[in-house]
Amino acid sequence: MQYPRSGVALLVAAAVLWGTGGVLGTALGRSADLPSTAVAAYRLGLGGLMLIAVVAATGGVLPRGRPVWSRIAVIGTLAAVFQGAYFAATVTAGVAAATLVTIGSVPVVVVLVESLTARRRPAGAVVRTVVVGVAGLGLLVGSPADGDLRSTVVGGALAVVSGSAFATMTLVGRRHAAQGDDTVVTGWSFVLGGALLAVAATATDRTALLPVVSVTSILLVLSFALVPTAVAYSAYFRGLRTAAASTAAVVALLEPLTGTVLAVILLDERLTAVGAVGAVLLLVSVVDAGVTHARTNAGGARA
Repeated sequence: MQYPRSGVALLVAAAVLWGTGGVLGTALGRSADLPSTAVAAYRLGLGGLMLIAVVAATGGVLPRGRPVWSRIAVIGTLAAVFQGAYFAATVTAGVAAATLVTIGSVPVVVVLVESLTARRRPAGAVVRTVVVGVAGLGLLVGSPADGDLRSTVVGGALAVVSGSAFATMTLVGRRHAAQGDDTVVTGWSFVLGGALLAVAATATDRTALLPVVSVTSILLVLSFALVPTAVAYSAYFRGLRTAAASTAAVVALLEPLTGTVLAVILLDERLTAVGAVGAVLLLVSVVDAGVTHARTNAGGARA
């Protein structure tokens, strides 16, 4: 696979492709009559198999060495927790609240961990992009639906777990970016993550993974596994080689923005004036993160 050289460009591409996941996943669940956990299991499992097939077709080799297999195990487990906890949060607290807390917590967790491990305060530019991005996300997603206190607390906790898992996956991917080929690692990680989700889906219902097979459901599951999974995550982990984890976490906020745009175009949903302001703030945050990344690289080159 050929990728653009810019890490930020890869991260933007990944986030935009992730944004198609909401429409594809919802359509797949309805067409194949699958629960959300089963949809996530098919997404990761088939997406991972696609990447492994690409590696085999290009003469690639199996992962070698304990560090690479350890990274696969960690990323696969985190991917399963991220997907599983998010879908559980949507059921408990609603899609709006789950999306806001999950995606919004990612850059916050990343910046906190980076600051604690480096034992220094986060740079002002990083804090600025995170604050503007999360504020924009809040305006775009809007207020969650009213619910009882228990559902709100449980759903919020699950969303925080989901966001923390994705943030940890980002930090692990950034820290060990040179360990193994990205396509190989991502492929095997997602096969593992898909298997874990399959076990979770069938724990209470043995028929959870049995879809209603049709031409539409087949096309949807293949598109879901390919576009927002295999291609998007390959670009994301490749982009982490040259971009900071905090930059990646901010750029990931483009996912709900893309999903909103697609929902307006394809599902005839309406974007409120407040949501439009949130969309603008999200774009400002992502552009700010890209400019900060470019300045940092330029400063490093001069040094």
